[in-house]
Amino acid sequence: MSTSSPSSRDIVLLGGRVITMQPGASEAFEGVVVRGARIIRLIRRADAAEHAAAGAEVIDLGARTLMPGFVDVHAHAEVVCRTGHNTVDCRAPECGTIEDVLDALTSQCVPADVTPWIVGQANLFFDRKLKEGRLPTRAELDRVSRDRPVALRAGGHITVLNTKALEVAKIDRDYVAPAFSITGPPFVERDADGNPTGVVKEMDTILPLPQLTHETLAQALDEGLNSYFTRYGVTTIGEISETVLGTQCLDDLATDGRLPLSMRLYLWAPGMLELDKALNWQDHFHLGASERQLRVQGIKLFSDGGFSARSAAVNCCYVGHPGFSGSIAFQKYFFRRAYRLSQERGLQLSVHANGDRAQDWLSETVIKMGGATSGRTRMRIEHAGNLMPRTRTADLWAEAGVLPVPQPVFIYTFGEYFEDYLGEYGTRGRFPFRTLLDQGWRLSGSSDVWIGSEREATNPFFSIWNCLKRQTYSGKFIDPHETITLEEALRMHTLDAALTMGEDDVCGSLAPGKYADIIALDRDPFTVDVDELRSIQVDYVMSLGRTVRQEIAAV
Repeated sequence: MSTSSPSSRDIVLLGGRVITMQPGASEAFEGVVVRGARIIRLIRRADAAEHAAAGAEVIDLGARTLMPGFVDVHAHAEVVCRTGHNTVDCRAPECGTIEDVLDALTSQCVPADVTPWIVGQANLFFDRKLKEGRLPTRAELDRVSRDRPVALRAGGHITVLNTKALEVAKIDRDYVAPAFSITGPPFVERDADGNPTGVVKEMDTILPLPQLTHETLAQALDEGLNSYFTRYGVTTIGEISETVLGTQCLDDLATDGRLPLSMRLYLWAPGMLELDKALNWQDHFHLGASERQLRVQGIKLFSDGGFSARSAAVNCCYVGHPGFSGSIAFQKYFFRRAYRLSQERGLQLSVHANGDRAQDWLSETVIKMGGATSGRTRMRIEHAGNLMPRTRTADLWAEAGVLPVPQPVFIYTFGEYFEDYLGEYGTRGRFPFRTLLDQGWRLSGSSDVWIGSEREATNPFFSIWNCLKRQTYSGKFIDPHETITLEEALRMHTLDAALTMGEDDVCGSLAPGKYADIIALDRDPFTVDVDELRSIQVDYVMSLGRTVRQEIAAV
């Protein structure tokens, strides 16, 4: 449905139960009174008539459970929306074999007059998820086409290219990769004769992959934000901004009244803008939307790469690579400058650090600089809390005052594969949420949705299911003793997620004075089995007092 404007009169939302997520609040409510963009009060159903008599609009959602909208603190919404256009879906389990992948690339590719490239989307750790236990080869991709460049992107860290794509990218036996790309140290895999095999790592940002036009990207965002986020009840996104053009499209949607949620932008440096330009972003683009809906929140940096590319910086050696443990992507002086200037500009620094050595390095540097600040500018370490083999790492987060930002969805995506890359070291501290919560940490849950993410990645209830079930892609279970409760998991995706962006005073729970970000569920999550959580439907979504999704008629 289209996004409505805020009502000029009070709105009363009624359901069967209200889950407030507000600490210490009574749960004996069945309705919420909204005025403009804010919640005025929580009420019992019997109180609705009084408000209706005073002119309020009543939206009666029957027995549906009301709760605060979800907060996805780390997403690449532009990327996932773009991926839905001109990209062939080759993800497992639907494509379970290499032949399946080749068939999909051949039969579903867009015509050459739209783009010469054939680009496929494959899962993270795709080699582990295919029946053959390996990636397709360059020669196999040549069967799809020898005239068109073919790129199979297995997440954001590994891509397989056919012969034509290598030619277009000018990658041959004499090619010398740059020392660093944006996401980590680039690597071109070669055969025994020194020729490229077609597998490249941490190079997606420097490959000449096709881009969408302004018009197509605007359409992709308009459609994708609803299909990937709003339909699952996400009302706030911490967006890792990909391009200036994408940001301008988001601003256009907001000023036109068609942005269905609130977005907090983290400018990717240097992926979107060089650091100095990102710090002074007002000189390079303009936002016309209200800050309530669209705001530049901070700066995003990459301090290391990914585990699948063996470029995460860890405190051990990679299996089969003696002496190699990944590397830090920038010099200390660069990080110190980025940290200092972001604080001066009132921007929150968000740093990707998959490996524990990268997290330790960042924390130790921040400690020497006097520690992190608080509120909206408190520094975040992305992926901290996914793999914590040593308790010292969490102690360093605490001493530095930084916020760990883990992703529960990765339990399913690749939690079982740490051991393949890191040996016994990779079996310690996998998604230790029970341990961290018991230590007093307030954790968030986020999708980190990008190309190659699992199909359910943007559904917060899938992430919540991961927190409780801890089941992997292959059906194994990871460290059941780290299971947390449903209430704790819900808080990770609402109130404590809002805390990560310094906004727990205005969103993440239902209470007077907070933004009216409210969703209605077809079932009460506290009354269903764990496996049913993934299939809970969001029938109604209100964002900042505007109805942005209503799949059922009010009673």
